[in-house]
Amino acid sequence: MQRALQLAKRAAACNEVPVGAIVVHNDKIIGQGFNQCIQKNDPTAHAEIIALREAAESIGNYRLVDTSLYVTLEPCMMCAGAMVHSRIKHLVHGAYDTRTGAIVSQVRLLDQSFVNHRVSYMGGLMREECGDLLTQFFRGRRE
Repeated sequence: MQRALQLAKRAAACNEVPVGAIVVHNDKIIGQGFNQCIQKNDPTAHAEIIALREAAESIGNYRLVDTSLYVTLEPCMMCAGAMVHSRIKHLVHGAYDTRTGAIVSQVRLLDQSFVNHRVSYMGGLMREECGDLLTQFFRGRRE
């Protein structure tokens, strides 16, 4: 999660919402990303999507079996769906997203009966550090 937090800080430096993500396989980072929606003019350029794309490219397979995704903020519906389709084994997120979080805060997408792949998950790792970065970022935007 430390590396994901570093990536989130890179996003903030680019005036992007500070979210960072890494994909790990066999204790090695195989993909990483940070939010770049504004920079890339791409609504899908969330940290998780960028990390998943890099991981898939790294191993030469769109199925990321036996991998873990670490992300500083609870994923949205789009990113949760991408985790299912890429066959992520385990998700660990930092801060909870009470407005749009699709893992536990709003939708609980990964627990739905229609989902064809089960992703185990855990939230709250480095919750305060991840949440503080987001709070400071949005406070700065309002000022």
